[in-house]
Amino acid sequence: MGGFAVSAIELERRAFRRSRKQRSILVSLASTLVFAGVIAIVIVNSPGWDRVRETFFDPAVAIASLPRVLEGLWLNIQVLVVAVIGVAIFGTLLAIARTLKGAVFTPLRLFAAAYTDLFRGIPVLLVLYLVGFGIPGLGLTGRMPAQFWGAIALILCYSAYVAEVLRAGIDAVHPSQRLAARSLGLSHSKTLRLVVMPQAVRKVTPALMNDFVSMQKDVGLISVLGAVDAIRAAQIEVATAYNFTPYVVAGILFVLMSWPFVRLTDWVTARAQKREQIGGAV
Repeated sequence: MGGFAVSAIELERRAFRRSRKQRSILVSLASTLVFAGVIAIVIVNSPGWDRVRETFFDPAVAIASLPRVLEGLWLNIQVLVVAVIGVAIFGTLLAIARTLKGAVFTPLRLFAAAYTDLFRGIPVLLVLYLVGFGIPGLGLTGRMPAQFWGAIALILCYSAYVAEVLRAGIDAVHPSQRLAARSLGLSHSKTLRLVVMPQAVRKVTPALMNDFVSMQKDVGLISVLGAVDAIRAAQIEVATAYNFTPYVVAGILFVLMSWPFVRLTDWVTARAQKREQIGGAV
């Protein structure tokens, strides 16, 4: 049997689409370079550029402050890892609580709804102040480091966002999936764990990754509690050198830390859109 042969018309269509894509890439690159060049010319030729360059972009100060800022960034990464694990667990429990059926689960549903409404409305900075200074003031625990309370505050805030995202994914799973699982003899818990949650997470993966990227940025707010993270380390270096370049160094490090996940989020989103457009399973 002969193999499948692509027609000449289809080959012509592919070549046309390929040429259009290449042309689009070249136009996008050229327009980006022109725009960046115009912005650079305006900034460099501004009256105060020399002073700004000395104050914010001093290479010597950047090199001198880099080790201290990197040491603080490692603390941010540690807090981020703990917060991600806590948010994943607590947010999932909240989402499940909001989707429970039956009158007996009404208190859980009300608690989960009130919690998500409350912590989605309070700014993260205020939660950090309330948790970091309020709870230790009660004297219920021993002396805990500032990064501990910062991680707790991030978990409290972002669990509310993740819970709503997961709840939307759970509600988006067609009821026939639950009915089919129950007809096969699966219990409610197994249906939720083996059938519903995998589909729900797959549906809302881009939104979850966006929340993760946002948490990467907000983890820098733990400096308000006194933790010597990248932001506080940069602040100390600024006070020492009387130069704002360490802040720029810290900002660049945060961008470098979040950039892979930003690109991964875009890739996952584009992949999900492509799968939906061709009629594939979501």
